[in-house]
Amino acid sequence: MKYLDKNTEVKLSIKDAVGVGFVLASLMTMYFSLKTEIAEAKKLPPPIMTAEEFRYKDEIVTKTIMLTQKDVDVIKEDVKEIKETLKLLEERLYESNAN
Repeated sequence: MKYLDKNTEVKLSIKDAVGVGFVLASLMTMYFSLKTEIAEAKKLPPPIMTAEEFRYKDEIVTKTIMLTQKDVDVIKEDVKEIKETLKLLEERLYESNAN
């Protein structure tokens, strides 16, 4: 196994050196470009809502409305029964006072 030290010689052809330079230049360009885009994105307001979030919230609201409607229907039935009971009690009270 060979180790790298200060006496190690590295041989590169012109073609290899240009390739390494091109790769380094590309990486540096991508880094600074990404850094600039991140800085710009930090200045933007946060997104309002994605389509998936909107669908999810819409489903929740719809389910809540349906449950509320069921509760209202049950309450209407209860009120109807209470009114009928009050009417019967009123009639009995009227009959007992008439006697």
